[in-house]
Amino acid sequence: MTDLVRPRRALLSVSDKTGIVDLARALVAAGAELLSTGGTFKAIKDAGLAVTEVADYTGFPEMMDGRVKTLHPKIHGGLLGRRDLPGHVAAMKEHDIGEIDVVVVNLYPFEATVARGADFETCIENIDIGGPSMIRSGAKNHDFVAVMTDPADYAAFTAELTEKGGSTLTTRRKLAAAAYSRTASYDAAISAWFNSQIDETAPTSMAVGGAILQSLRYGENPHQQAAFYRTAENRPGVASAKQLQGKELSYNNINDTDAAFELVAELPEPAVSIIKHANPCGVAMAADLPTAYRKALACDPVSAFGGIIAVNRPLDAETAGLVAELFAEVVIAPSVTDEALTVLSAKKNLRVLVTGGLPDPHQTGTLVRSVAGGLLVQDRDTARASADKLETVTKRAPTADEQRDLLLAFTLVKHVKSNAIVLVKDGASVGIGGGQTSRVDAARQAVQRAAEMAEAAGEAQSRAIGAVVASDAFFPFPDGLEVCLKAGVTAAIQPGGSKRDADVVATADAAGAAMVFTGLRHFKH
Repeated sequence: MTDLVRPRRALLSVSDKTGIVDLARALVAAGAELLSTGGTFKAIKDAGLAVTEVADYTGFPEMMDGRVKTLHPKIHGGLLGRRDLPGHVAAMKEHDIGEIDVVVVNLYPFEATVARGADFETCIENIDIGGPSMIRSGAKNHDFVAVMTDPADYAAFTAELTEKGGSTLTTRRKLAAAAYSRTASYDAAISAWFNSQIDETAPTSMAVGGAILQSLRYGENPHQQAAFYRTAENRPGVASAKQLQGKELSYNNINDTDAAFELVAELPEPAVSIIKHANPCGVAMAADLPTAYRKALACDPVSAFGGIIAVNRPLDAETAGLVAELFAEVVIAPSVTDEALTVLSAKKNLRVLVTGGLPDPHQTGTLVRSVAGGLLVQDRDTARASADKLETVTKRAPTADEQRDLLLAFTLVKHVKSNAIVLVKDGASVGIGGGQTSRVDAARQAVQRAAEMAEAAGEAQSRAIGAVVASDAFFPFPDGLEVCLKAGVTAAIQPGGSKRDADVVATADAAGAAMVFTGLRHFKH
């Protein structure tokens, strides 16, 4: 094993040509012969550098629309042959296989092809075969071969090449590790896409991969290391957003911002969600964003301090002005007007993100969570209650206004940690109870919050009076509903399905309240 390898021959074959000519120049200056293919060959040749086409080097023509060009013993033998083993050296000499000391490959843009919505055959043709094979061959033989898969690799490699005349073993091992990570995430993207095409929800093997977006300062706590990766899923959100201003996003910022944006995307009217620790502390719909913001903030302005704000319409200057009055960590929106950005620019630490669109609440997808020694995988919860599927189970049916609030409440409760209870009145949350081990405790929390916030605002009565209630799972006993009814709630929405449904319905009837069943449960753990 040799620490410093001086490149005598390099193979460059890239789809992303960024920086490739400068890298080629550095390799030539270090004494390397260049091999290349297709568009990369043309770019290097047009730059005035001496380069040999792979087909001329192997004596075997490129064929089958480019599917076969680098899959040849002269290529893989040159990458895999160990320079320190006499048998390998003899075989290379016998078969006229030259050593390849550097391989530079970035793969066909499969992920981008899927993201733009290309048809099945186009996606298939953008699955790279020769590229991953060369990457893996070179990475396996990293004692002698340097592998680069990303233009971001070039600068450090070139600096070392210029300074030392070659690559060090430390560098080659680092590049090899990155190379295997790249091919793994590439194959994971292909696997996920292919399984989606055949509606396979539980493949025999599960591959998960992504490309790093950001090395984070720390995770949930300062002693935890963390990083942020983007997968191949084409879904507007925090991973695809452009940050217009503010400090670097933290681990907790990212988690909370995702929760806020996914929630607000479900709401059909102009809406605002305010999130703290991945739980809503205020959500509202209205005819316009400023009104929705005021109503959302009113639910719990204390908890909203230092929270995340998400909107489902372009952020305007008036709403931005209201946001600027509160200390918030992040604002995320489909877009932001120039006037709004001017207003928010005074809050230099406030992170402002734009996504260019909203995530589709109907779009299926896979959610992955790690457990000790394994992965839990499930579909995204895309189920939604609709007016035509509600089952009225009480003597009194909900009024039109109650039904509107009930549907909103059941949408919101889907985004609150279980056990969850949400009170809604006039298109806004007025009390939220979440993450409780007892459903009755969640109900008490929501009712208490509705009373406390009304008192703090100088209102004469609790906001629970005239509100509706949603429960993410059935009421196992009447006690949780009783707490809400005593506080003034007039209608309830729940999945139904408890052995004591009749008792719960009788409790609602006795209070003159309306109740509807959805047949849907929305646990969120």
